[in-house]
Amino acid sequence: MTLTVLIMPAVALLMSMVLCLLFGVPYIDFLRKKTIGQYILDAAPEAHAKKAGTPTTGGVFIIAAIIIASIITLLMAQQMDKSAWIIIVTLLFMALAGLQDDYLKIKGHENKGLSPRGKLIRQILIALIPTIYAMNTYGTVITLGSHTFDLGILYPVFTIFVVTGASNAYNLTDGLDGLAAATGIPAFLACGIIALFGGHTAAAIVSATVIGALIGFLRYNKPKAQVFMGDTGSLALGGLLGTLAIIGRCELLLAIFGGIFVAETLSVILQVASFKLTGKRIFKMSPIHHHFELCGHSEIRIVKEFALVSLIFAITAVVLNFVL
Repeated sequence: MTLTVLIMPAVALLMSMVLCLLFGVPYIDFLRKKTIGQYILDAAPEAHAKKAGTPTTGGVFIIAAIIIASIITLLMAQQMDKSAWIIIVTLLFMALAGLQDDYLKIKGHENKGLSPRGKLIRQILIALIPTIYAMNTYGTVITLGSHTFDLGILYPVFTIFVVTGASNAYNLTDGLDGLAAATGIPAFLACGIIALFGGHTAAAIVSATVIGALIGFLRYNKPKAQVFMGDTGSLALGGLLGTLAIIGRCELLLAIFGGIFVAETLSVILQVASFKLTGKRIFKMSPIHHHFELCGHSEIRIVKEFALVSLIFAITAVVLNFVL
């Protein structure tokens, strides 16, 4: 591994962080002038009512910073190959799907955008982009450290599930100021490290730009948030994480370094299943970050603790990748 390959992710991180910080101020001012704010679900904790009207669609400048920094850095590193374009195109389409969802919420003056079915159809169609590329490049084989498993005809089902599942899981996690960004940084860091040492440089560089953009975004999204990323950001970043895991050949480890997102999703599934089967709820509210909120934990405490757990998951995944 050359020194250039090791340096470029750091360059990508710094560039995207600076771009995100620069884009944030004028974009947030634009949102305030146009009164483009968040509508809060009636089912959300009462404390969230005060967040109504907070500018949303902050994912626009996050994604812009990621794409611009990625293209520049990939060209500098001479790594603008087919896999790089697949990653960027998938990210862009996921962001557009999320933006459409946000637009419908804003237009309708309520927290109802795309229907669950409409959103899922868009996610599946977009997930076909990295799926087709992966099948043409890797066949139907997935990896876990030095081990490989051939899924055969189930491979496209698996990869589509990875991308759409990650997209929705990240979206569910975006419920507290700074939570999606703070928990996403360790996850993308683990994904980037595994991809880098696996020889998937493009995936590693894009992972680094996401980390930089999320660090920059926290400047505006930490409690009390000046802007929310909205579905424009959360759907796109989750879909990107799944795509990077597929192209970076760490699909199975995604369940570990994305452990927070898995836990958030499972809490919703268990809550719904329990209520339908027994009429009782397991948690005070789901996703699980709302449960801790209703238990009296402050948003800042929850974000810090979830970020720490996400970091532990990330370290575990990286270690397993080299041990297995």
